[in-house]
Amino acid sequence: MKYIFLVLFSLFSLVSLQAENKVSLTLIPPGKITNKVDLDIRGGIVNESASQQTYQVALYWNKENKDALLYETVVTIPAGKAETVKVVIPTKDRVGKNKVIFKVANEGKAYRKTKDIEVIESDIRSIQQISGAWTGIYHWSEIEGKHWNQDIKKMTDDQWRELIRSMNKLEMNMVVIQEVFRNEEYVGKHTTNVDNYVGKAFYPSKLYPGRMELTAKDPIEAILTEADKQGMNVLMGVGMFAWFDFTPESLEWHKRVAKELWDMYGHHESFYAFYVSEESGGGLDNWEQRPEMRKKRKDDIVNFFKEFKAYCNALAPDKPIMLATNSFEVPNGMDTYPALMEHLDILCPFGFARMPDGDLTGKEAAN
Repeated sequence: MKYIFLVLFSLFSLVSLQAENKVSLTLIPPGKITNKVDLDIRGGIVNESASQQTYQVALYWNKENKDALLYETVVTIPAGKAETVKVVIPTKDRVGKNKVIFKVANEGKAYRKTKDIEVIESDIRSIQQISGAWTGIYHWSEIEGKHWNQDIKKMTDDQWRELIRSMNKLEMNMVVIQEVFRNEEYVGKHTTNVDNYVGKAFYPSKLYPGRMELTAKDPIEAILTEADKQGMNVLMGVGMFAWFDFTPESLEWHKRVAKELWDMYGHHESFYAFYVSEESGGGLDNWEQRPEMRKKRKDDIVNFFKEFKAYCNALAPDKPIMLATNSFEVPNGMDTYPALMEHLDILCPFGFARMPDGDLTGKEAAN
């Protein structure tokens, strides 16, 4: 009887796990926010069955009762497709440690995902602490990275896990992996080919044979595994195809890599978002001089994120998409930002303290 019980329990656990993988929950921002920031709550449902399914969906704040209901709806999802349920709520009167509950019911079964969120009282939007950092597995510039590149190259998987634990001790719980491939042959021209790509992977990729010479066998797995244990969030760097390159070739490469990364690492609870590593100037025109080329680059970047977001959301419907732009020449991109932001969830500008002569001030660019 004991043996039968164990077998039945194992089968039940397997079925439950498979069902849980259909349902996911993401908070933007995660972890800790002030009560001056709205909370973006996203629930993802993937219908992995062979037939169309209807789901009763509800989002709750702390408890599953009528008074705590944030949002409810019914969604019908075709076989093999995904859907995102989204609600944005103010946090003014929600100070304290809280829990968001995402409940999905289908065919008499209910599945739940929960996320913790702390809201603190403040007069400003910022929580006034460094919440995370970029984690470059190997710095792209030997000049800028000369003081540490040769050391981090020797880091073991255990040492990467130690780094994540050390970040957690400082409450730096957001980790942005800068890139998962290094394309050392890219020299500033759009000549990289998606099929004959010569970049080297930081992880055991099956897409391309090249490998960076690292001591760690799989630093990405090490980072995610430890981040799971610590309750941290990792933004996966999908790159590098080529700096500032948002051409159709780059889009196809990013789709392939995003799919492989999700297939390999998507089971990790800490896998928070897809971060496109290519970056961009604040003007969104790749510093082109001719008007027709400036327009082409702007059209390219909008189309890239329109297609890339739709592709990633079909795999992981609640996962945000992030782009980092610098803060230079922002006025040059103002005709394009509204269209671009329709297909971005997080924009991460950098460089406000080092504005070029003749540009906006840092404060003006930030505003």
